Amino acid sequence: MEEGQEGPTRILMGVNQSSLKGYPHPSISSKNAFDWTIKKLIRCRGNQDFKLQFLHVQIHDEDGFNDMDSIFASPQDFKDMENKQKIRGIHLLEYFVGRCNEIGVSCEAWIKIGDPKEVIFHEVKRVCPDILVVGSRGLGPFQRVIVGTVSEYCSKHVNCPVIVVKRKPEDTPPDPVDD
Repeated sequence: MEEGQEGPTRILMGVNQSSLKGYPHPSISSKNAFDWTIKKLIRCRGNQDFKLQFLHVQIHDEDGFNDMDSIFASPQDFKDMENKQKIRGIHLLEYFVGRCNEIGVSCEAWIKIGDPKEVIFHEVKRVCPDILVVGSRGLGPFQRVIVGTVSEYCSKHVNCPVIVVKRKPEDTPPDPVDD
């Protein structure tokens, strides 16, 4: 949308599942970013002025055997695994879409597969949101080098304003890499 055009402010949110609880639970960082967005952006201006866009990026399983115990898998086993992953992602997105519906905020959601940094970068180029909101685990310098951060990458590379919502200290699990 070109500047000056009417319409709701489109906020793209990258969301992921909890590494502690798994699907369909949102990560601490994703949930905090969503709650912050609702409280600080949407509630201040009114629900009708915004459209939330939820993107969940599933990391491609390189060997294809995450959910299998045997290397003697049929082609149908691989298809079933893909469907199972997609269903898990849909259940995660249901959390955010359900919350938006409860409070009357327009939204849409979709799933992509790939490296979260790259996929978010390409989706920002494709959908041209007004703002990108991502959560942050608040990793230290050493952990950032080892694990890398999606929020840092997005802040440097996407062509729209980026809001990084840090995880609250009281929400940090014993291992900060967990989310």
